[in-house]
Formats: sequence, structure tokens, C-alpha cells
Amino acid sequence: MGGTVVAVSSNAEYSFSKPNRAGITLLAGLGVEGDVHAGVTVRHRSRVAKDPTVPNLRQVHLIHRELLTELDGSGFDVAPGALGENITTEGVDLLGLPVGAVLRIGPEAVVEVTGLRNPCLQIDGFRPGLLKQVVRRAADGTIVRRAGIMGVVLAGGPVRPGDAITVELPAGPHRPLDRV
Repeated sequence: MGGTVVAVSSNAEYSFSKPNRAGITLLAGLGVEGDVHAGVTVRHRSRVAKDPTVPNLRQVHLIHRELLTELDGSGFDVAPGALGENITTEGVDLLGLPVGAVLRIGPEAVVEVTGLRNPCLQIDGFRPGLLKQVVRRAADGTIVRRAGIMGVVLAGGPVRPGDAITVELPAGPHRPLDRV
């Protein structure tokens, strides 16, 4: 399994969207160099308020371009980086990956998938009605989160648009992704 990096984004300040960059550098155990969410412990404001000592399982946020294309077809113009992701991908079923899947991105970077992004009301502040597009209920009533996945950096390195992504699935029974 594999795909491609479409765009990379980062921001040193808290904001909903992140500007696209020519490249980013992933740092092992931290996240995206210079990004406000990089760190060993949680950096998202709501999580810091609860317990700032919790390990940061949300060092890197990835979204698939296929979602952005679907949203565009529903009347929501959402560009790469607009939902706060660091890496926009194409060709990888991010939401179908299990916990512990490993993404090799570009020549050196390695990210381990930790779970799903839990979309919040800020999405409706960005585009009214968008939250209902990225969070739905399945026929059985379970919540389906579609706003990308989160991961931790196992090995650092540069990541640029056009870089290849390869997926390595973990051994043993696979655990489906849940919010982190």
C-alpha cells in the first residue's frame, strides 16, 4: 500500500488552519519542527487544560485529499492545510488503517498511527455546517470521524509535496482507530 504527499503545512502559532510550506521537517518523538503542536506532551489547548503531562499522541495530523475533494463536491471549498493538518495525502486509506500502522514518508521520516482526529466545533467556525460533513453516525449509531488521523514521529526527516508514502501494517490482530 502506498500513496503520495500532496501538501505539507505548519504553524508556529495557534490557529485553526496552517499555511502550506515547500517542506517540513519531522522530529523524532516531537512532531513537526516549528509547529505549535510539536512536543513530547500534549500541546492542544483543550488537552493541556485537562492534564499537561499526558504524552502527545497527536504530533502529526494527516488528512487525505480524497476527503477534501468530497467536501468540495458538497459545496465546501477546503484547501490542504485548512483543517489544521500537517500532511495532506493521496492514495492512502488513512481512516482504514489500524492503530500502530507505520507510514514511511519521503526518504527518512517514519510516523506511527495513534488514532483519529476528534473534530471539534471550531470546524463550524471555519465553515458553518462542515462539522456534520466530517462527523457522522453509522447505521448502527456509532460515531464516524472522518477528519484525518494522528500519529507520533518514530524517525525524523524532511517531508515535501510529491514524496512517496508506504504503509506497513502491524502484526497480530489489528485494532481499529479511535479518537486520540
